[in-house]
Amino acid sequence: MESSRVVYLGQKLFLYAVGFAVAWLVVSAGMHYLDPDRIKAAERKKEIFKRFGRPLVETDAYEVDVIAQDVVNPDDIGVTFDSIGGLEIVKQSLKELVILPLRRPSLFARGKLLGLQKGILLYGPPGTGKTMLAKAIAKEAGAVFINVRIANLMSKWLGDNEKLVSAVFSLAHKLQPSIIFLDEVDSLLSHRRNFEHEASTSIKTEFLAQWDGFSTDQSARVMVLAATNRPWDLDEAALRRLPRAFEVGMPDMMQRASILRVILKDEKVDSGFDYEKLASMCEGYSGSDLLELCKSAAFLPVKELLAKEKSGQITCKLPRALQLADFENILATFTRTKVATTEYKAKRLDGEPEADDQIEFNISDFLKMLSIFSNNAHQNV
Repeated sequence: MESSRVVYLGQKLFLYAVGFAVAWLVVSAGMHYLDPDRIKAAERKKEIFKRFGRPLVETDAYEVDVIAQDVVNPDDIGVTFDSIGGLEIVKQSLKELVILPLRRPSLFARGKLLGLQKGILLYGPPGTGKTMLAKAIAKEAGAVFINVRIANLMSKWLGDNEKLVSAVFSLAHKLQPSIIFLDEVDSLLSHRRNFEHEASTSIKTEFLAQWDGFSTDQSARVMVLAATNRPWDLDEAALRRLPRAFEVGMPDMMQRASILRVILKDEKVDSGFDYEKLASMCEGYSGSDLLELCKSAAFLPVKELLAKEKSGQITCKLPRALQLADFENILATFTRTKVATTEYKAKRLDGEPEADDQIEFNISDFLKMLSIFSNNAHQNV
């Protein structure tokens, strides 16, 4: 009698466990597919498909997530190689390695030596135009630009990280010619560490596996374009898949002049404007620094016009043309962000202690107090 009761209770517990497991799976699946982010992505699916202007094969829910957030039609990219000052040798090499194979695949169909590079690395200091160059490559090649953001590969659902990574590559195949772009690739494919989070490890492993899969397909017009300012932090497995690398360094004087011409191309500039002289005054400036400099200088004619309006000396309704003197005035007070933060750090180190130093001081004072208290107590005894 006792044994039959035990069997009965065991069966009942088993049924409860099965029922609970089924209920949990149903609730999890319901929450997964009722996720607001997923619903929003599905709502955008039709709109985005129209934007591509071409029929697409069936996509799954994970590919829709990628489409909704990371995929850019080449027609919507507003930069070309002409928009980039300098880097002529790099641009010519990229035309031969990427743009021509994507544009004219028939020229590279014979043999295995010629063909599209499946991985290219752009490296250099921040602000030198690596991302802009990557977009220009996609524009020139007429390739879909898949701008992979690591945050979009992270999911709150177990197992979705690998599926989202797989969706990037499967979608790239369906939309080819396509370029998978990884900005700050070192944050995804850095050296493996013992304390690395499990989710990061799984994403990295899946990405490398998917990359290997399409690299062996010579007919696939899909490539990975990566950018970083810390190439030494990249995992060796990632470097092996990036056989060609190009430095996008700080521009020299002639390159700065070329960049300035591109930036000021559509602006009202004084006739005879000396771009070379301005470039020589901007030693150590990156492309983004030059852009911010031009923005600041462009406001001076507007500021001057407003001052004349206020004093009743207005003579025209439009600001005057930009002059070299405007840039000279700005350069007298213009501080690049990197320089400003470095100087601020130096001031902090010379003056008041940093937060960590203050903590150390407080601990030191506390230990001194304990020592004094202990000595006093010993003397009293």
